[in-house]
Amino acid sequence: MKTSNTDLHLCRSASISSGAIFDPAQHRERLKTLEARMSKPDFWDDQEAAQGVLRERKRSEDQVAADEKLTRLTGDVETYIHLAKEETNAAQREELLKELARELEAAESYVAELETRTLLSGENDHLNAIMTIKPGAGGTESQDWAEILLRMYLRWTERKGFRAAVLDESSGEEAGIKSATVRIEGENAYGLLSGESGVHRLVRISPFDQAARRHTSFASVFVIPEIDDRIEVNIRPEDLRVDTYRAGGKGGQNVNKVETAIRITHLPTNVVVQCQAERSQHKNRELAMKMLRSRLYELEVEKRQAATDKLDETKLEISFGSQIRSYVMQPYRLIKDNRTKFEVGDVDRVLDGDLDPFIRSYLVAKKKRGKLEVQAEDDAEVA
Repeated sequence: MKTSNTDLHLCRSASISSGAIFDPAQHRERLKTLEARMSKPDFWDDQEAAQGVLRERKRSEDQVAADEKLTRLTGDVETYIHLAKEETNAAQREELLKELARELEAAESYVAELETRTLLSGENDHLNAIMTIKPGAGGTESQDWAEILLRMYLRWTERKGFRAAVLDESSGEEAGIKSATVRIEGENAYGLLSGESGVHRLVRISPFDQAARRHTSFASVFVIPEIDDRIEVNIRPEDLRVDTYRAGGKGGQNVNKVETAIRITHLPTNVVVQCQAERSQHKNRELAMKMLRSRLYELEVEKRQAATDKLDETKLEISFGSQIRSYVMQPYRLIKDNRTKFEVGDVDRVLDGDLDPFIRSYLVAKKKRGKLEVQAEDDAEVA
């Protein structure tokens, strides 16, 4: 490693150390206050209020833990910088510089993660996510592409340390899937994935075409928050039609022999949800009702958004001209987000779940757009 690169790394580490993303001292004081409230004998008398305190404590604990980790990472970086400066043996100094580069990469990656958290300020950003993937124009090609997207998001879930459960999946006739619904549980899952809603376009040499021609495939991704018990959604039993059926699968001994799968239709809105993730019909019904509550809540949100012309992007036709992101594997290799213009050439890495750069670029662009809209409103009032 050259000295010039080392100097660059020193500057980068200094910028990391000086970054102020949150106020850990404030959260430490808040933790003391919350612990005092929790120690009172009547704390659990009001279950709803108690759960709110527990959630707030968890957020403060996470902020304090993040500060401690950042302090540890920057301390390691400073230690390697000091050792590299003092080392006179060229070979040993080179090894220290390599270790310094690795520590800097880890620290910068963590800082980027913390900065991403600061971009999540929406009312539902902290909630779990329910994602639905469906193929569009392209037949078997698009069904295969939909399954590739499903794998990509499941791999992303693993990378983040989140939990994913495939609630419903319908296989294609030849390959791929006709649809899939996944519940993703983790901190800020909805906030991180909300920008993935829309049409995803793939260009590749078809594995199903004997002439090895280039094909374009489309699939839609639709993400809604999983509404928790604090948000009330009134559903009348008489408005529901509940059907049971045998759960599908790839075959073999794990395919259910009884009707454990659930399909619920909300008659006034014609919203249909179904779940076959569990072997128990009762558990499938419970999960399906959660999905229904989330869908109905999202419908109400969409009605309000329509008043300000903020329509959901996934309502576009799943074909040419409506995609939010293009994944090109032939004649060149490039993934480009059409909204932010952010692009990555390592297609395989992204399809293996490395979506954070795209998620971050979308959140940054969304934040900037929000500021511009506020500024425009202020300018209009002044005028």
